[in-house]
Amino acid sequence: MKKLIYAALLAGVALTSCRKDFLTKLPPSALVDDSYWTSEANVRTYAYQFYPRYFRGYGSGFTAGSYYMGQTINDDFVQVSPALFTDRIPATDAGAYRWNFENVRKLNYYINRLERVPMDSATMNHWRGVARFFRAMEYAQLVRTYGDVPYYDKVMTETETDELFKPRDPRTTVMDNVLADFEFAAKNVKLKDGTPGLEIDRYIVLAFMSRIFLFEGTFEKYHNIDQTRATKYLTAAKNAADEVLKSGLYTVNPNYRGIFASADLSANKEVLMYRKYEAALLTHSLMSYNNMEPQPNGPTKDLIESYLCKDGLPIGLSPLYKGDTTITDVFANRDPRMGATYAKQYRVNGNISNFSASGYVCVKFLDDALAASGDAAAKSSTNVSDAPIIRISEVMLNYIEAAAELGAVSQADVDRTINKIRGRDITMAPLKVVGGMPADTSGNVFDDPKRDPTVSSILWEIRRERRVELVFEGLRLDDLKRWKKLDYADTKVNPTKYYGAYINKAQFPDAKDKLVGGGSAGYIWTANSTVAQRVVTDRNYLEPLPLDQIKMYTDVGKELKQNPGWVQ
Repeated sequence: MKKLIYAALLAGVALTSCRKDFLTKLPPSALVDDSYWTSEANVRTYAYQFYPRYFRGYGSGFTAGSYYMGQTINDDFVQVSPALFTDRIPATDAGAYRWNFENVRKLNYYINRLERVPMDSATMNHWRGVARFFRAMEYAQLVRTYGDVPYYDKVMTETETDELFKPRDPRTTVMDNVLADFEFAAKNVKLKDGTPGLEIDRYIVLAFMSRIFLFEGTFEKYHNIDQTRATKYLTAAKNAADEVLKSGLYTVNPNYRGIFASADLSANKEVLMYRKYEAALLTHSLMSYNNMEPQPNGPTKDLIESYLCKDGLPIGLSPLYKGDTTITDVFANRDPRMGATYAKQYRVNGNISNFSASGYVCVKFLDDALAASGDAAAKSSTNVSDAPIIRISEVMLNYIEAAAELGAVSQADVDRTINKIRGRDITMAPLKVVGGMPADTSGNVFDDPKRDPTVSSILWEIRRERRVELVFEGLRLDDLKRWKKLDYADTKVNPTKYYGAYINKAQFPDAKDKLVGGGSAGYIWTANSTVAQRVVTDRNYLEPLPLDQIKMYTDVGKELKQNPGWVQ
């Protein structure tokens, strides 16, 4: 059964670039012939094609997935090459930036054809819920990428030209429909169905609902789109997360590193959903990228400094902080997740083959024993460690952030979320809340001197916890976009953010990196040339629409408007 699932998840459906075909042309495969819609087993198999699109995990073969390299254009990574998202012109190909409605059509077709299958009411509603969940995921992704998009909830015919080429619907309209799909799925998808952790169940639906509506609620709030809807969406995120937490089915795993470098996540109670890898069937390259090869986008000094000391205080306040002139000092008395995420060794360009551009090295996804063994599974594209897709710690962080955005964070809220996460290691102090402010274990209120003054003290600590816990999991760029904080990723606005480790060239005589100030000791300066600068403007909050799609509208006498700041 498992191998059948893995094989099904590998199945793909070819995409075309014609937008009209996306919405009207039925797939040529016998898989979707009318005679196919006769059993629940066939309905289940049809759903498998959507899993690799929405649950990429570590990718496959030599392709990068969502984790580690999935979103390197953010303030967690140094910038060492041109930031294409800031200087490119819009593509001429729809496939380039996901302006692609193939899956919308497939999912509307799926919802339509389900009605032909003989199933009892509960089973029928389960699969309606699964299909609507995937449609919600697709539209949430389109909105996250482009903002306003045309919304379709039925299979279109070729004669419906006005509908096929209608203007973009407002994101608020689209996301109201996404919320309706999620609400139906959350009510009707079964609590458990299929192989646990590999197939959609109700708690997986709720977990993604918390992620998507935390994004949309904060995006609409901070971009001042619709404050009423922002509150509605944040409430939906909080309630969805609450349902998952109240289930009691999932707990924070004490082995943080083991979540990301395990050959079998099936019994891991922190993981709601994972992508299964298996030798000779589905493998990936993340171990190789994280171990054997140089890391061209190394962790920033700013990221390293975001980790608290074990007393729960920021490095600018804690008496435990020893500074950063040696790697030993950097790791001394810090949040234990640092040691599970980074090598306790500087790896400098010129002195070692698997160096990092910043000198700091991520090892979060590295299975040390497997790497040391020399086994082929640690090299090239043959790694088989399972990829966690969504886990309870993220759901906890979605809950506490939504609660804070809605205006109320209690100690009980913090204890069931942040302090559960920190509780992996009893040496890490819990967070207290006193008068709505963060406080240490003695109840003394504190305020990080590095806090962005536009962010409240308690929200700053919640965002810090999210950054640290979910680092390199493909969420940081989305976080910066929804908070309207892409300026954090601008190397000219925040040059010190893109420093690397402090090194002394006497210890690294062959180091090729430039140091701040140009001396023999100092911080590695990664954004040291014009080409390495990353400059952010407001247009970068949305992707440009491909030019061929705009022309296609023009050719039939319709108008498709480009996103602000991009070439029409």
